[in-house]
Amino acid sequence: MQSHAKVAWDRQYEWKAVALLSLGFGLVGIDRFMIMPMFPAIMKDLGLTYQDLGHITGILAIAWGISAFFMGNISDRIGRRKVVIGSLVIFSLLAGASGLAGGVGGLLLVRALMGFSEGAYAPASITATLEASKPTRHGLNLGIQQMAMPLFGLGLAPILVTQLLEIVDWRWIFLLVAAPGLIVAFLLYRVLRNVPRAAAALHTATHDASAHRWTDVFRYRNIPLNMVGMLCWLTTLVVTSALMPNYLTDHLHLDVQAMGFVLSGIGFGASLGTVLMPWLSDRLGRKPIMIVSVLGAIGFLLLLMGTGADPVWLFLFLFGAHFFNFALICLTVGPLSVEAVPAALMATASGIVIGTGEIFGGGIAPIIAGTVAHHFGIQYILHLAVGAMLVGFIVCTALKETAPRRARKDLVREPAPSPVNG
Repeated sequence: MQSHAKVAWDRQYEWKAVALLSLGFGLVGIDRFMIMPMFPAIMKDLGLTYQDLGHITGILAIAWGISAFFMGNISDRIGRRKVVIGSLVIFSLLAGASGLAGGVGGLLLVRALMGFSEGAYAPASITATLEASKPTRHGLNLGIQQMAMPLFGLGLAPILVTQLLEIVDWRWIFLLVAAPGLIVAFLLYRVLRNVPRAAAALHTATHDASAHRWTDVFRYRNIPLNMVGMLCWLTTLVVTSALMPNYLTDHLHLDVQAMGFVLSGIGFGASLGTVLMPWLSDRLGRKPIMIVSVLGAIGFLLLLMGTGADPVWLFLFLFGAHFFNFALICLTVGPLSVEAVPAALMATASGIVIGTGEIFGGGIAPIIAGTVAHHFGIQYILHLAVGAMLVGFIVCTALKETAPRRARKDLVREPAPSPVNG
């Protein structure tokens, strides 16, 4: 058994773990978001309404949130390996089962079960990524890991899915995604290690390796703030992804191929922003990057609202909005939560933040948006995203800095951080 000091900063292990955890999160993205560009075809085949689409999207997010809320704490207790590997196997099998659904009830059931397994993977994999990383590379490595989800799920999947729909039925597309997840799960079984709590404490601003009750997580200021922030970021994500295919085809009257091209802007913008902005936060601080990102997202959403049926401009504005929105998501669920608490609460903190955002922002927001689209018109859904970002700006101004380079300076002045003040 290698010493932890070697494991923690062994670049070979670091990059193996980050690469595999990234692939796993990429498959989460495919499994979660590949259904969205298929919604028009599924809607026609199964006779669904806009409200049904909102419910199908919302139930996965609610189940994801409930699972993340509790499974983060469980992974703090039993280790990351069991949770990461087990959840990856389960959601890979369930993704294929989505193609067997015969109606809205079957889709709701399968998507809910997928949400539970994917919600378990999220906080455990985020914390495992940080534990495998040198502290000064937290932002960069977590950005790489988080990038895989939008790149695969929102960037590549819309293009691939809309092209496949020209030659095969939507049901067969779901069946193609199970095998890659099982392969990645096996490789993680061979590579991923659990990290002792004393060593994990080096990855936090508190450097606290003592035992804590899970409720202690709320004593750290960033956690309740990040819970509200995630509600805002996921409201924007879900509104501008789940219902965007129908916004583009029904309101702006784009064809399916143009719609797929425009939607890919979400994934490509999110992928770049998820790496670049957290990497900059390693150097400039988490809080300044958060404030810049929320202002950038608001600006691009306002531009998007005023754009007509021009695929190039729609692509660019979606690219920009999600460049900044996914930077906000990555920093919120990762460094700003995990670095802010003791080692015993790292995945608990991430899971609670993810869970709250998914349940309310990812679960309730699409239901509200679907109802608004059904009764008033789908063109009004973007107002929800802008409103959420305005609330998020207030949250960003109140956050506490956790970047290691900044935190070391704070520790020189305050060698004993107070959990009450967070």
